[in-house]
Amino acid sequence: IDTAGVRKKRNVHEDLEFYSVMRSVRAIENADVCMLIIDATRGFESQDQRIFHIADRNKKGVVILVNKWDLQDKSTETSKIFEEKIRKKISPFSDVPIVFISALEKQRLLKGLETSIDVYKNRTQKISTSVLNDVMLPLISHHSPPATKGKYIKIKYCTQLPTTTPSFAFFANLPQYIKQPYKRYIENQLRENFNFTGVPIQIYFRKK
Repeated sequence: IDTAGVRKKRNVHEDLEFYSVMRSVRAIENADVCMLIIDATRGFESQDQRIFHIADRNKKGVVILVNKWDLQDKSTETSKIFEEKIRKKISPFSDVPIVFISALEKQRLLKGLETSIDVYKNRTQKISTSVLNDVMLPLISHHSPPATKGKYIKIKYCTQLPTTTPSFAFFANLPQYIKQPYKRYIENQLRENFNFTGVPIQIYFRKK
């Protein structure tokens, strides 16, 4: 679904523009993968950031396309520097593919489409429970959750949940004591060992 461009709030005065914004939000809610197109000459603006986080909150796959890259002065703004700036703004979910394109010059448009298809495959992949445990349990054993109030936390088992987006349950003796930094560690290990590029991951710790 191709939606109209979304302008900054201060530029929105017409009812038609309001409904255009609402249609974009609805399109995100109903999508599997969202291709967020930004203007290289303007950078990653606050409005782009808001739209990105709407897609993130709705657990959608995301690909960022940087358009008008042909107009950039490559001597001062390399793609690597530009990419680092974007990833800093979309943190903590920064495992997102960024493709530099030019719609006018028809540069790398197919690459953007191919990347979106890859993200869709990442979003719909299912990891068997045996493979998941074979990979994750040794990593957890090597770096266990820190003890809290003298109590040691043991994660004994994990499985992917039957949801439309990648969600994982880790069963522990004291799940209530597992803090956010360790949750980020688990997510990082999932991303390093399985391909979830462009896809938000949900992690739950449950009582065993």
